[in-house]
Amino acid sequence: MGIARLALAVLAVLALLSLIVLGILSLVGALDAEPEQGSSAAPASGSSSAASGPPAGGGGAPTVRVECAQERCPKVFLKVAGGDVLFDREMTRGEVAQSSEEKVDVVLTDSSAVQVQENGAARPPGKAGERQEFTVTRK
Repeated sequence: MGIARLALAVLAVLALLSLIVLGILSLVGALDAEPEQGSSAAPASGSSSAASGPPAGGGGAPTVRVECAQERCPKVFLKVAGGDVLFDREMTRGEVAQSSEEKVDVVLTDSSAVQVQENGAARPPGKAGERQEFTVTRK
């Protein structure tokens, strides 16, 4: 019986080591996984970008996209309607803020300084210095 007990002990140690290795591999795989598409900032070439929300169905246009068209753009504010603030700061030329949330509240301090797209369609720019507040709903 001494050999049988030794064999069981060795098998138990091997099983324990196998579980530890499997756990480490799973943890490393989870930490190295790519973030979900549309849930993190994804810079375009030569410009900064802030993106949020679930990916658009079939890779369509975001609910709202704001791009700074001047050297410096006054504060741009994007917020999930009735929820979290997505973007709240000044922008520089070429910088993009966008969201694919269902409803997004937008406040532009100077609507002539930015180019806005609502569901992929361009929104007419405002007058110089004009403040605009509006809500965009995903189509």
